[in-house]
Amino acid sequence: MTADPLFLTTAIEAVVRAGELQLARVGRAMHVNKKGAIDLVTEVDVEVERMFRALVADRFPAHQVLAEEMGGSASVPPGPCWVFDPIDGTTNFAHGLPIFCASLALEIDGVAQVAAIYDPTREELFTAERGGGAFLNGRPIHVSAADTLIDAMLVTGFPYDVHQRVDEIVGLFGDFVGCARAVRRLGSAALDLCYVAAGRLDGFWESGLKPWDIAGGSLVVAEAGGRVTAMDGAPFSSRSTQILATNGRLHQAMLDVIHRFHRRQTAVDRRQSHS
Repeated sequence: MTADPLFLTTAIEAVVRAGELQLARVGRAMHVNKKGAIDLVTEVDVEVERMFRALVADRFPAHQVLAEEMGGSASVPPGPCWVFDPIDGTTNFAHGLPIFCASLALEIDGVAQVAAIYDPTREELFTAERGGGAFLNGRPIHVSAADTLIDAMLVTGFPYDVHQRVDEIVGLFGDFVGCARAVRRLGSAALDLCYVAAGRLDGFWESGLKPWDIAGGSLVVAEAGGRVTAMDGAPFSSRSTQILATNGRLHQAMLDVIHRFHRRQTAVDRRQSHS
């Protein structure tokens, strides 16, 4: 079934307007609060989300919204639900580092049908419709052809509870560093996913995520010909908190690295518990 054209039009309008609000404030004085030890929220996050909620309420009053700052249904609601991150890469944004975006997906019964992600500093708009392909500024994009990890540039992110999980997070990072051409850490999961979709990067993994981090980007990767699962290979859900997204060719190799790491960690934990 073809999606209502107004869905994608609205998604594009929302993220572009979000980008305009972001650019007007980045690098300038702003009020920043802490949601956690290293989890920031700026007044711009809230301003952008209010703009978006008003837009949806006006055009689709029966639709639900799940967004980072004002919440929504924690479980998948029936019917249409807009999943929105007003600023993905808030820490970068708050520091004036120009790697951030607005990320949006329209899910229907928990399955993303439309996605739009806009990076205002590069004027790059990534879009996708289920079954319709993925695009950057209107031109089709496709995942890379890299088929070995030694030829791959990977990307990951660190969760906000990294201080409590340093050994796990840095340990797995180290395992990938040991077998890939390069590993990057940019600070925006949505852009990480879009870069995999565009063939700039070859694979992305991360845990400790929220639906608004990955709902849009996961559809862009899939529509660009990539593969998206949970980090254990299970079917992907935006509510699963973790993701593995690749060009498809590298998917099993990355799963193997993750599985070996967790087996080793389990063995270490068992030895420590018996010592």
